[in-house]
Amino acid sequence: MNRIVRNFINEAILTGKRAVVVGTGKSGLAAARLLDVLGAKVRVVDRDEAVTEDKLGPLKGKAELITGPHEKAHFADADMIVFSPGVPVRKLAPVLEGIPARNLVSELEFASWFIEAPILAVTGSNGKTTTTTLISQILEKSGRRVFTGGNIGVPLCEYLLDMEPAEIIVLEVSSFQLQNCRLFKPHVGVFLNFSANHLDYHEDLDEYLDAKLHLFSRMTLDDTALLHESLRPLLEGRTFTGARIEWFGPTSRFNAPHLMGEHNRSNVEAAWQAVKRFGVTEEQAAEAIREFRPLPHRIEPVAEKNGVLYINDSKATTLDAAEAAVHAFDRPVRILMGGVWKGGDVARFAEGIEGRVAAVGLFGGSREILEPELARHFSVTWDETLEAAVRRQAALAAPGDVVLLSPATSSFDQYRNMAERGADFKRAVEGIDG
Repeated sequence: MNRIVRNFINEAILTGKRAVVVGTGKSGLAAARLLDVLGAKVRVVDRDEAVTEDKLGPLKGKAELITGPHEKAHFADADMIVFSPGVPVRKLAPVLEGIPARNLVSELEFASWFIEAPILAVTGSNGKTTTTTLISQILEKSGRRVFTGGNIGVPLCEYLLDMEPAEIIVLEVSSFQLQNCRLFKPHVGVFLNFSANHLDYHEDLDEYLDAKLHLFSRMTLDDTALLHESLRPLLEGRTFTGARIEWFGPTSRFNAPHLMGEHNRSNVEAAWQAVKRFGVTEEQAAEAIREFRPLPHRIEPVAEKNGVLYINDSKATTLDAAEAAVHAFDRPVRILMGGVWKGGDVARFAEGIEGRVAAVGLFGGSREILEPELARHFSVTWDETLEAAVRRQAALAAPGDVVLLSPATSSFDQYRNMAERGADFKRAVEGIDG
């Protein structure tokens, strides 16, 4: 437990205050635990009526749990309301009426109040996890003690409670986490890219971009904002940060044998530009980058059978991510797409992959959105399941082709998450003779 947490306890700053946590995901429950340690009276609310007190773990019998539709009475006595990532605050406006905005915070914001080590935060529509993980690996290889978390792995609140202090805090941060941040301030902030995403959550693209820019709003000239060159049309001339702004793009500075595609060359350069602010040498970075391997479900080679390469890119939940994956190969691509639609320009996507894609194999949801435009450019088939789509493309593929799962959608029509979808793809590929 760190020094600032102990000060809050000793000075009874939150003792006896009513704190309401919205959501029982791992971030929400970590926030509830920290609030309990700080002496607050904790209430946890969740729309899911199937959630039981057992979900509260060590807070069972200590924290109040309310499930079902949210009501004004659940929040009326709150001194602080902490939101789990993914809880759309905009949709809660009717039950939060009259509550001061300063009382509404995200788990990320709440945890950041207690952090003393410098924070290096990464956001963007695509590539966040790869870049965040690569940054941490470089820092660790150079001898730094690092905590890696936020939108991946361990919530920041849990780090404060259970983990040894780190020299550098490396966070992947999403728009969900940033939307209710006002004081969060990294020393280095990285913005990788921006494209239509999470429009099932955000009201529109403007709201989505504004949430991303919260990352930079409290930064000063002592801090660095690293922005991808593709963001210039969006951000040049816009006042959104007091930090020093530096632009980056893809380079061939480092040998990254396991990270394919131009987008990954940008991710590698972003990682280097970030870590050098912490004293890492180019030689130290080069060694870590050379050894780094892609994470599961991110342009992950699965097998080569009968001369056909099968690639699992289940993490690609946007059209931009799918387009980047297609451009990672100099072989004809048979791309598998489908799931729950999150938004984007299908016509622009089709133009961006023309000449590189041999066929499109749709599966599951969003057929009515994807097929009309894609069929103008490519041979398009549809199957109800991913396994059937894999088998169809395997039968049609010629030696030298790539069968690429890069769905450009979320997975929730048929799977619990993108990892389960990727695992199903691997299972289907294993079943192919060859």
